[in-house]
Amino acid sequence: MAFKFVRRSLRILILPTLLAAQWVMAAPPASPQSMSDASDERAPTIQLGPGDTVTINVYGQPDMNASVYVADDGTVPVNLAGAVKVGGMSPDQAAHAIEDALRNGGFFKNPQVTMTVTQSRSSRVSVLGEVGTAGRYTVESNTTLLELLAQAGGMKDTASTLIYLIRADESGKATRYPINTEALQDPLGDVPTLQLKGGDTILVPKAEHYYIYGEVKQPNMYRLEPGLTLVEAIVRAGGLTPRGSNSRIEVQRKDKDGRVIAHKMRQNEAIEPDDIIRVKESIF
Repeated sequence: MAFKFVRRSLRILILPTLLAAQWVMAAPPASPQSMSDASDERAPTIQLGPGDTVTINVYGQPDMNASVYVADDGTVPVNLAGAVKVGGMSPDQAAHAIEDALRNGGFFKNPQVTMTVTQSRSSRVSVLGEVGTAGRYTVESNTTLLELLAQAGGMKDTASTLIYLIRADESGKATRYPINTEALQDPLGDVPTLQLKGGDTILVPKAEHYYIYGEVKQPNMYRLEPGLTLVEAIVRAGGLTPRGSNSRIEVQRKDKDGRVIAHKMRQNEAIEPDDIIRVKESIF
């Protein structure tokens, strides 16, 4: 009887363990998206990079204190320990890395290191073009494009709604990415998340325009939006007057040689920069 009791007890103890092991083995692997989200959450708010100036302080060891630059390879020179890798780390993480280097090198038994960033160059983004104050601005990992534009004094009235992010890869080749700022300001807009990086350039070009006159209610110069059609341009000008004719619309456009050529356009054709639209009076 005692032997049967022991066997029954072992079954009670082992069965939940086996079920738990099967559940762990059958659990689906993390998706690439969830893994990238997790890495983003762990990314430090301030990341050290080449050109940053930092101050290193070792508690109780004033001879070890120094103000140094982060080198191109992401290291900083530390007295006794030599070059210590800190690129991509936060200042706190970098301080712990220096502590480990001093401890593992046998220089100090329990060093206490603090690091402060006195000048950040690696996390700066240039803003050029039609903004209040063009220049280089410091960004953090969570700084949005709209926040950066606000730092630069906002976009001027003459600015285009289509701006560009210019980013160089490791080989130095620069790629230009178009960004519609109207979509950025739309809370319901489907715009991919944009993370600014040190060395990026934001170019805000001057807005392109078209002109419309004749039998429209509000003849004027208007900002040209991407993909704007002829009928949309007329609507923006208040529509036709009672004397205007849909069939007597002429568009003057420069050819590649700079000559102005007048021709007719379909209602759904796109307007080009500096087009001059003339709406003529109806014959009847």
